[in-house]
Amino acid sequence: MPTAPRPRAASAPGPVRSPQDPVRVALVGYGSSGRTIHLPLLREAGVEVAVVATSSAERAAAVAEDLPRARVVPDLDAVLAGREEAGVELVVLASPTGVHEEQVLACVAAGAPVLVDKPLAVDAAGAARCVRAARAAGVPLTVFQNRRWDDEQRTLAALLGTGEVGEVLRLERRWERWRPVPKDRWRENAPASEGGGLLLDLHSHLVDGATQLLGPVEAVYAEVSAVTTPAEDTTFLALRHASGARSHLSAVSAAGAPGPRTRVLGTRGAYVVVPFEEEVTGFAGVLDDAPGATGWVVRGEERTPVPTAPGSHADLYRAAALAVRGRGPWPVDPADAVAVLAVLDAARRSARDGTVEAVVVPDLA
Repeated sequence: MPTAPRPRAASAPGPVRSPQDPVRVALVGYGSSGRTIHLPLLREAGVEVAVVATSSAERAAAVAEDLPRARVVPDLDAVLAGREEAGVELVVLASPTGVHEEQVLACVAAGAPVLVDKPLAVDAAGAARCVRAARAAGVPLTVFQNRRWDDEQRTLAALLGTGEVGEVLRLERRWERWRPVPKDRWRENAPASEGGGLLLDLHSHLVDGATQLLGPVEAVYAEVSAVTTPAEDTTFLALRHASGARSHLSAVSAAGAPGPRTRVLGTRGAYVVVPFEEEVTGFAGVLDDAPGATGWVVRGEERTPVPTAPGSHADLYRAAALAVRGRGPWPVDPADAVAVLAVLDAARRSARDGTVEAVVVPDLA
């Protein structure tokens, strides 16, 4: 049985707010993820960034430029200590993966609802500890799986619901780019044990997307290598879903000729999306003849544009803002993040031993 949250020491009262006021968040981390991914989506969703945690003087100056009304504090401890006074309703962790588990557990211990960037932890065991702690304390926890709101993912989910391509035989996704000289960031410089590499970074999205479309994964075969970075930068996963469908998922940093972003093969046709974030050369303007479309249904020589399903990445934060006020469900069940990491754990074993590995998801009870 879940236990009730422990009583917490009283703190200074926060500002008086009406239900119409925007939800106030604390953003922990103001690097490339916090500043260029989370902040624009928070703004688009109408959420107010009230506090930013960064220990970098350079990044603090960037906060002052971008968010002149936001309070800057040095770390998560300061966020949690002043959370009620600042009226913070949700803590957003845009920090390096290697510290996600300890930061989530700190938020849970403080009773602070938390949204953490993916992956939830560096492995399934750590992610499971976070979920169990949050459930026991009754503290909301959700995960930034923003790629569920990609144009392509939304469109493909809607398309599969129509049955237009029939029964799915295989989903192929390639997030491949030509980046022979890696960026100088923690993701490229850190070892896998601290969250570096494409297996944890991009496959957290790829596996989650495949699972959302085709259901739970039973087994995985993987090939991974580190060519330009300390952790994996060339990765391929073959997944067997409980539904019987298969997924082939590739993420490569140094692909001089990236392949099609997505190809779904079904019994009645295929769905194809060509470019990955406009980095595939030679395909500029491929949908210029079909405005408002995302990909095609293809049957031999027949090619039909597929209208883009409505929505955007900011819908994740819109849902979180409603949930924190008790007006709707949280956008991502953290148990899903545990299942994704169980697949990635199995992928590491498979790549090491050259075997097909069963996926074992930790018990969250």
